[in-house]
Amino acid sequence: MSTAHQEIVIGDRKHQILQQAIGIIASKGYGKLTMRALARASGMKLGALQHHFRTWEDMLRALAAHISDTYQHSFETLIPDGEAPGLRDIVQFILEDVPGSALQADRLFPQLWAMARVEPVMETLLDDIYVGYLGKLEERLLEAGSTAPRAEALALMSLVEGSALFVGQDCRWADDADAVCEAVYAFIDARYGKEN
Repeated sequence: MSTAHQEIVIGDRKHQILQQAIGIIASKGYGKLTMRALARASGMKLGALQHHFRTWEDMLRALAAHISDTYQHSFETLIPDGEAPGLRDIVQFILEDVPGSALQADRLFPQLWAMARVEPVMETLLDDIYVGYLGKLEERLLEAGSTAPRAEALALMSLVEGSALFVGQDCRWADDADAVCEAVYAFIDARYGKEN
């Protein structure tokens, strides 16, 4: 096997393991993610898992990087022709979980919020993601004529991210998710105009 092919296989295996970690966090809660549980879910022994991630901290750093890269890549492809996404595009990206089922965002993010309280690498991950979204929202709001773009960006981000707690998959009001999305879009259209 060539070295390049071996690196791709190892990279693919790490990706599969990280997806298993996301699955454990999203379905069982972050408290159930241990190196042993991850090895079991990945169909390997603990020693084999430690070949890929020597320590818990190594695995968490890789997981944070994987989540961040997935969101960054998805956001970069939001507007394929290179134009800056509009306000509604950014909100839609967050509300409708554009990165898709790979990250199970509506179930993953509440767990990441909890993890961020005890795992500094997850706190940094969320901070980086939200700083990026906040900056993009602020830019669009400033262009739309907002006199308080930071406050309005924070309000929109709170509204959109908080919806995962109430209308995310398996939540009490999950059946209302589409109506909530439409209400948020109607608010944006009324406040900033449909072209934003």
